[in-house]
Amino acid sequence: MPDAAPDAAPDAAPPDAAPPAAPPARPSRKQPRLARRAQLVEATIRVLARQGYARTTLAEVAREAGLSHGLANFHFRSKEGLLAETLRTLWDEYQAHLARALLAAPPDPAARLDALIRADFDPTVSSPERLAAWFCFWGESQGRPLYQAHLGPNDEPLIAQFESACAAVARAGGYPHDPARVAEVLRVLSDGVWLDLTTSSRPGTLEDGLATVFLCASAFFPRHFDEGGWLGR
Repeated sequence: MPDAAPDAAPDAAPPDAAPPAAPPARPSRKQPRLARRAQLVEATIRVLARQGYARTTLAEVAREAGLSHGLANFHFRSKEGLLAETLRTLWDEYQAHLARALLAAPPDPAARLDALIRADFDPTVSSPERLAAWFCFWGESQGRPLYQAHLGPNDEPLIAQFESACAAVARAGGYPHDPARVAEVLRVLSDGVWLDLTTSSRPGTLEDGLATVFLCASAFFPRHFDEGGWLGR
């Protein structure tokens, strides 16, 4: 006589029953921390633009962000730490914006140069507040090695992108100008227009600044550019 089957455990689920639902995922503790840090960085940009570097304090940034001074101090131990994070954020934002602009540009060399120039005057990275914050850091960079180290080497990829684009347009159009010199002129002019937009008593618009740089590009590459940008648009 065969052995009797063992009794089923009283709490066993039927064979075709669905497995119990997984417990809801716990919210990441890291996300609120990152969100608070981003909130403080954005507040720092606004305070820098309004009050300048010297008058920007951790307490003032906390008030601007609507947070307590203690919470701001928890995330950033000092004004220098907060400002260093703000500079990194501005730079990363700018680099990511340039990369997206180049990715979206047609393969034509002049189109890529057009995209680089336009990206410099996009309100996403060139709003009045962000421009003012950039100039605060530039003004302090000579006396602060941390800022100088971050701003100097990080310019190299941007310089290389402009030089490469100018060289490609020069080859395509048979232009005689030194591409590296043309790239330098366009970059320096863009910086000068940024400064004028930030400090002039009669500042123009981003569109005015963009037209100024394109007019300069048209002097070097007249068969590819005019005041409105790349002629192939």
